[in-house]
Amino acid sequence: MLRIRPFLRPMILLAPLLMFLGLAYVLPFAGVVGWSVTLPEPGVQNYSAALSDPLILSVFWRTLRICAIVTVISVTMGYMLALLWVRGSPLVRTLTELCILIPFWISVLTRAFGWLALLSSRGLLNSWLEGLGIIDDPLRLVRNEFGVIVGMAHFMIPFAVFPIASAMRSVDERVLMAARGMGASRTRIFTRVFVPMTATGIMGAALLVFVFAIGFFITPAILGGGRSVMVAELIYLRIFQSPDWGLAAAVSVILMVAISALLALLLKQLSPKDAK
Repeated sequence: MLRIRPFLRPMILLAPLLMFLGLAYVLPFAGVVGWSVTLPEPGVQNYSAALSDPLILSVFWRTLRICAIVTVISVTMGYMLALLWVRGSPLVRTLTELCILIPFWISVLTRAFGWLALLSSRGLLNSWLEGLGIIDDPLRLVRNEFGVIVGMAHFMIPFAVFPIASAMRSVDERVLMAARGMGASRTRIFTRVFVPMTATGIMGAALLVFVFAIGFFITPAILGGGRSVMVAELIYLRIFQSPDWGLAAAVSVILMVAISALLALLLKQLSPKDAK
């Protein structure tokens, strides 16, 4: 009977997963890297164009700005929802859980068109405001960055809740009781004790939301109306509407490298605390 050394057993169990990841992600990405340096001719001209073209650079900066704003909004709203979910009364917990889970049952496309119907010039919100006499002309709430931010934040808030709620559930109640016994007010306990103890969850939520938001395509395309193009939409346009596969591949590689560097930096910041 063949005996397997103990240190090899985890590798054998992980082998199918590693093979799947290699075939589904690593191999296609290697092909994209190859396109970026071979199309339309061998060289690094696609990277030079991507890093020097004002249009592409403006798209990169717009993507980072929108993703940063969405991250702040999503983490803030997610923290409040997680607080109600973890520390609220049974009824509040049930209602909050429904508010968190129901969005997962609705597709991103349906949500984007729902916001379009609500925020467009002839949508429900503008119709109500005009009917009440609050405004004379419809507000521009879509086909701009505002609509994109609203739609993306609505989608990402539930994803921010879970890591924050996990951190809140791991808070030692004895520490909070000790702070209360020493005369600290509720506000001071929350800001000086509770929030720092959930910092890992906040960082995890921010990382998850930011990385996920960078690759958004459907929501910015529908709610932005082509006026707030983000990186994913730019790649789509370069491939299908103005065929330039080499430049699109170069933009994809730059985006992937930037995300990987961000992940490495944040994980390095978190690892010393976890090690302690």
